[in-house]
Amino acid sequence: MKSLVFIVTVGASLAFAAGVQQPARVAAAANLNLVLPEIGKQFAREKGMTVELVFGASGTLTRQIQDGAPFEMFLAADEEFPNKLTAAGLTRDAGVVYAVGRLALFAPTGSPLAVDANLDGLAKLLKNGGVTRFAIANPDVAPYGRAAEQVLEKHGLLAPIRPKLVLGDTIAQAAQFATTGNAVGGLIAYSLVFAPAFANRGTFALIADTDHAPLRQRMVLIKNATPAAVAFYEYVRGDTARAIFNKYGYGTP
Repeated sequence: MKSLVFIVTVGASLAFAAGVQQPARVAAAANLNLVLPEIGKQFAREKGMTVELVFGASGTLTRQIQDGAPFEMFLAADEEFPNKLTAAGLTRDAGVVYAVGRLALFAPTGSPLAVDANLDGLAKLLKNGGVTRFAIANPDVAPYGRAAEQVLEKHGLLAPIRPKLVLGDTIAQAAQFATTGNAVGGLIAYSLVFAPAFANRGTFALIADTDHAPLRQRMVLIKNATPAAVAFYEYVRGDTARAIFNKYGYGTP
């Protein structure tokens, strides 16, 4: 089983003051590792409840839930993985789409890759033999990796670039690979370019959402969800959370 990216508990002091002993344990796709802590902190301020956010690849988290991991809510990077849990009878209902993600092409400072939305620079660099490594998320477990493959395929680049691909276990790890300089760049979640780690680290271009299947991100409540998890689920659907998602480049239904 793949390891998770990281765990963060938000709003602990506020929740403790309100007498809440245990945080709602929430599994979340790695593309949310900027936006969701911000939503969680605002949730704690307004509701006085703690959420523990566990970030990883959607496919990995799905397997863990199927194996009995004690999550109460799951925010995936697509609809397929939550639907698998619903079909297996593990969720309260089919859930809702809470956000629509986007991809960005990123190149670190000093890279020979000229960044553009049509991938013309990548095609030219690949033709000239200048692509050493190119980062995407593992398409087997990460929906953003599948979308990246679709973008490369649409532009006729998937077959020639495949030997050069370096796969992150999550989209967050792929983004780390894309910033290190060991890769000429990568296709990463647009939301992640808002991270402080990306400031002045390179250039990016937003990929047209018609270049890949829509990254419709669905969330579900697991059957054992506590009232705190239910409250957070409803909060993520609300106007405050929607505004935060929009700030990080997500579309909201």
